[in-house]
Amino acid sequence: MMENKLDGNAAGGILQEIFPFEMTQVQATCTGCGTTAAIGALAVYMHGMGTVIRCPSCDTVLIRVAQGRGHYWLDMRGVRVLQINTEV
Repeated sequence: MMENKLDGNAAGGILQEIFPFEMTQVQATCTGCGTTAAIGALAVYMHGMGTVIRCPSCDTVLIRVAQGRGHYWLDMRGVRVLQINTEV
């Protein structure tokens, strides 16, 4: 699975389809270790079943995204807080 590891910017496309703002700059706080980092700095694994975004500090799964037949499934149970800055 390590060969599929990318940085968080790789998840920007799928997240942009769901959220109306630049998600790579959004700060996510990990439920596992409390680390806060921009989505663009997280570890991403992309494959046919979807996208998995993990904490770079403790490897907790923060976000899972799957897409199929006009639907998105978004599991964010690994994110304690999602901080979205609306100022440009």
